[in-house]
Amino acid sequence: MAEKTRAVLVGCGGITRSWLPPIQAMGSVEIVGLVDIVLDNARARAQEYGLEGALIGDDLEAVLDQTRPDVVFNCTIPEAHTAVTLTALARGCHVLTEKPLADTLDNARRLVAAAQSAGRILAVIQNRRYDANIRRLRHLVEGQTVGPLTTVHCDFLLGAHFGGFRDHMPHVLLLDMAIHTFDAARLITGADPVSVYCHEWNPAGSWYDRDASAVAIFEMADGLVYTYRGSWCAEGLNTTWESDWRLIGQQGSIRWDGATAIVAERVAKAGGLRWEMEPVQVPAFDPGEKVGAHGGVIREFIRCVRSGGRPETAAEDNIKSLAMVFGAIESAETRRPVPIVW
Repeated sequence: MAEKTRAVLVGCGGITRSWLPPIQAMGSVEIVGLVDIVLDNARARAQEYGLEGALIGDDLEAVLDQTRPDVVFNCTIPEAHTAVTLTALARGCHVLTEKPLADTLDNARRLVAAAQSAGRILAVIQNRRYDANIRRLRHLVEGQTVGPLTTVHCDFLLGAHFGGFRDHMPHVLLLDMAIHTFDAARLITGADPVSVYCHEWNPAGSWYDRDASAVAIFEMADGLVYTYRGSWCAEGLNTTWESDWRLIGQQGSIRWDGATAIVAERVAKAGGLRWEMEPVQVPAFDPGEKVGAHGGVIREFIRCVRSGGRPETAAEDNIKSLAMVFGAIESAETRRPVPIVW
């Protein structure tokens, strides 16, 4: 591999402003190509970030053939993820893609199989895993400070006035946002999903055309139960974008407000109707490279490309979070519990 990792970025919309600064800060990655079906978008991004030396094009195969990159950064819309990723893998490139991995679970399975067949890394920008606070919470849970977890609840409640396409999307909350929270549940608990029952609705007064609220009950591995209550049309007393969490263990409970506040207490003395509790000191935790949102994911991906290893957000693992989304949607549509298969 060349001294610098050669990269082509595909899809030059606004989301790339979350990608390009951390890429350029690394110093070990060279953007050799920018691809967009609207050439002016690629040209504008090249000018904005001083990438005038990169090849600009609207034909991905041609740009890959001319630049021969090591990696492709897939920043296209979800409906284009499968075609772009398959093309890049077929050219021998490692791929880091925006979430979701694919627009359907079948396409996600195709991508996982294609990456394994090609012997290349395929990973997903699941950026909220790389928040310092969620890593601190995960560390606390791993230490079994409150014993093994039995139940996890989270609330995601925001009044989000996006305007535009989201106002008209089917399953807008589950399809566009819930994967962040579902993936966070997998990280926090260390458990994979087994089944789900989900109910969707659109509250009176909603500014969305379709269902923008949902409640889901997930059965996770080892009998753990995870519940999700979410809405994008809940005004007042809003949670953070990372949700409000309560984790119940066999010897105590933890609360996380989705920001910096993590509090916990555990059993100090057994006996009587309500046992005596004591506060838990939540230790500081250094997450190392696993911090920095998009930058954290990109750094880990590039390290694995250059030195070997498997990124935490590798497609063969991330597909489990995507399966939670599509399982919840299927349950909401059929009004019955469904098994989660990936």
